[in-house]
Amino acid sequence: MRPAFFLRNVLCTFFLLACGAASAESSYRTSGTCAGFPRLDVKVAKGMCMGLVADHIGFARGVAAIGQYVYVLDMGGWANKRGRLLRVDISKKGAPEVLLSKLDMPNAIIATPDKKLLVSMHGRIVRIDPAAKDLLGSAQDIVINLPTTGRHPLTAMVLGADGALYINVGSATDNCESGPGKADSPCPEIKETPPRASVLRANLTAAHFPLDARALPVHARGLRNSMALALTPAGTLIAATNSRDAINAADPKLSDEELPHDTLSWLAAGADYGWPYCFDQLRASPEYPGFDCRSKIAPSRLLPAHAAPLGMLIYNGKSMPALSGHLIIGYHGYRATGHRLVSLALNAAYQPVGEPRDLVAGWNYRHGGYPMGAPVGLATLDDGSVVITEDRNGTLLRLAPD
Repeated sequence: MRPAFFLRNVLCTFFLLACGAASAESSYRTSGTCAGFPRLDVKVAKGMCMGLVADHIGFARGVAAIGQYVYVLDMGGWANKRGRLLRVDISKKGAPEVLLSKLDMPNAIIATPDKKLLVSMHGRIVRIDPAAKDLLGSAQDIVINLPTTGRHPLTAMVLGADGALYINVGSATDNCESGPGKADSPCPEIKETPPRASVLRANLTAAHFPLDARALPVHARGLRNSMALALTPAGTLIAATNSRDAINAADPKLSDEELPHDTLSWLAAGADYGWPYCFDQLRASPEYPGFDCRSKIAPSRLLPAHAAPLGMLIYNGKSMPALSGHLIIGYHGYRATGHRLVSLALNAAYQPVGEPRDLVAGWNYRHGGYPMGAPVGLATLDDGSVVITEDRNGTLLRLAPD
């Protein structure tokens, strides 16, 4: 990656600068086709390929599908009221259509069973009817008063078949720091209402909206920033959590490149997973060296440090049987552990088997039309292919049978 481009992405990632709408510095160079779309030159698991559906679509984040329509959120960068809701007709291979603009930092989107859209924006979640003549007029607040401050103001979410909406509330800080290598004790932000570094549960079968986030029950806590969420058919919530940065500032003997690991957890209702006091397999954080982590819950799997998982789903399509029942996770990180898709086998009870394996790799920056991969949102289409958004590159991609 070119130094200036790399530095800009680092700053946007770490400091929430008003970077504006981002797109690739140059489009992907393609060769041949992948299920009818231009084919990307990346390493994909046997029997699959990656196609370019659309590019130059801004700071693309969440993605959802209803039939042949793919809905993409362009967050507009780290600035207020620059976001857009886009629609792509995957069957016609046409250009994206702008449905709404001037949205306030939209990040996650879910297609509901009744073909509505749930969209997370700055401090709230709204429901939109994409079939309405007046989309803006159809918007209804579903959840309000979500936190908007600090390092992690974006909302991730996943919807269960029972109408339970699980909502990530990210931490306001890196590790509850009060200064370089120092942290507040006890950590005040995990006592806020709602607590930071938690996952809330909202009952969408409730009769009255909007629901106030400050009154929602906490499903699990001690999870720094769970930007990738998925639900098993049995209703167990899976969270892939982005862990802290700069652990070496608190203890120079610890490697920032190797620690802490990002985590993957099958969440137990009411459990506390330890942030900011504990990391990895219940090691005391260097800011809290005397903390007894035995009362906390360890993650189910350790993911690579700084992989930065931002999207996840359990694959239930038919066209790629090798992935049937697998957990697919997008690693968004700009370090060597990131910019890839991985898959994790699950057993009949949807518990993990083994460790994640590369599904799409070799997604590294190369000069001349090969931007570094930046997967964010994932969604399965009716034909069994999987669409993927990239924010840094401003693209919509499609993983399909080769």
